[in-house]
Amino acid sequence: MDDFRFADRLLEVIETAVFPRTSAGVARGNKIFGAAILRKSDLSVVVAETNNEIENPLWHGEIHAIKRFYELSEHDRPAPKDCIFLATHEPCSLCLSGITWAGFDNFHYLFRHEDSRDAFAIPYDIQILKAVYAVPDPDVGEVAPDRPLYNRSNRYWTSHDLKGTIAGLAEPDRSKLAARVEAISRRYAELSDAYQQDKGGRNIPLA
Repeated sequence: MDDFRFADRLLEVIETAVFPRTSAGVARGNKIFGAAILRKSDLSVVVAETNNEIENPLWHGEIHAIKRFYELSEHDRPAPKDCIFLATHEPCSLCLSGITWAGFDNFHYLFRHEDSRDAFAIPYDIQILKAVYAVPDPDVGEVAPDRPLYNRSNRYWTSHDLKGTIAGLAEPDRSKLAARVEAISRRYAELSDAYQQDKGGRNIPLA
């Protein structure tokens, strides 16, 4: 499958399988992060889920999807390495670890950490990665400001920026998918506003 059809399918999954769940989740007081697990063979959806922090602060969108994935019977559950892991937002430190421990060898994301911080007012992904994992260089005594937040390609998995994939397409495919990303972004901005207005009193540790 070429990059256009692949990216088109991932956007479709966000629009039709993840977003409706996230919209319902935000109405209950959860954050806007969601995820889906697809078969590599045909890009069919195995599981689609969303954040459920009001039940458990560990149930981030990605972790909640992994939980549902492993609740499937072995007959219905493909091997993780036969799957595409799709996250609406670049995974945080918890979700990076969850993806690793669950055995997935890839993940794709639409919104970057900087989008979570700047567009959706959720700064914790970057803050935690810097505060907990950014160990100072012993020769310098400080963390370089341009230090990567995590190793995007490693022995366990490779991460993929969906916007970057789309930016690399030729026209008119690039503009067609970029317009869809803009439309999806507007819908998530509306959900973000709803969450921010109603996040108080939910007893979520990092609201």
